[in-house]
Amino acid sequence: WGQMSFWGATVITNLLYFIPGLVSWICGGYIVSDPTLKRFFVLHFIFPFIAICIVFIHIFFLHLQGSSNPLGYDTALKIPFYPNLLCLDIKGF
Repeated sequence: WGQMSFWGATVITNLLYFIPGLVSWICGGYIVSDPTLKRFFVLHFIFPFIAICIVFIHIFFLHLQGSSNPLGYDTALKIPFYPNLLCLDIKGF
C-alpha cells in the first residue's frame, strides 16, 4: 500500500485514541501495519451492505408507520406499500 494510504490510516487511528483499547483492536497493535490494512478493507467492504440494510429498514418502517402529518388532516386515502410504493422506491421516484 502507498504512502497516502499509510498516512491516511495513521491519521484516522490517531483520531480514535481517545477511546481506550479501540486503536489496538483496530490496528492489531499500536502501529499501523498489515493487520490494519486488512481490517480497514473488511470494514470498507461490509459497511455498504450494512448501510443498504439500514436504508431498507428505514423505508419499511416509514411506509409501515407513515410520515408525520403536521396539518392534522385525517384521510382515508391510503395507498398500499406493496406493490405500489415499493416499486416506486426501488425505481427511485
